Amino acid sequence: MPDQPSGPLWYLAQFKPNCHRIAERNLLRQGFGTFLPLVEETRRVRGRFVTRLQPLFSGYLMVSLEKRKGGWGAINSTYGVSRLVTLGPEPTPVPGELVRALMQRCDSDGKLLAPNVDELDDPDTRGLHPGDQVQLIKGPFADFVATVDSLAPDRRVWVLMELMGSQTRVAVPTAHLRAV
Repeated sequence: MPDQPSGPLWYLAQFKPNCHRIAERNLLRQGFGTFLPLVEETRRVRGRFVTRLQPLFSGYLMVSLEKRKGGWGAINSTYGVSRLVTLGPEPTPVPGELVRALMQRCDSDGKLLAPNVDELDDPDTRGLHPGDQVQLIKGPFADFVATVDSLAPDRRVWVLMELMGSQTRVAVPTAHLRAV
């Protein structure tokens, strides 16, 4: 059996509806590290377009703690948090590589940045169609399998991925995809 990492691991905490900032603030006050990746979302509100930062993973934020020190029970009783995601009796860590890759793609406020223009290859989406299965070969979601949702004219493909128990729509450069 491989050695368990001795440092802090990242776990998912489900927050109560519209309480991501409250949960994050209260976890930080207790000394837990948090990571809440955000994306800009534009919606029409009362006839006007309003852009807001919303969590990338709707309903979830990441919390770091050292498993061997315990203390994860305190997360479940934190104001704004519904529960720590578990598979079985103990919390299940999020893959560290996924967290590190997401952190590299975010600015200091947690906002997910657009990919660099030089990362994007010339799009060749002639072979892709909505509903096709693709594998992501680069970026924070490398090795994930997704379904093509739509093709965008700005050299991106929108894919649907199964993340944390729900489907998430993510824009991906065509160079990061391979047909399955």
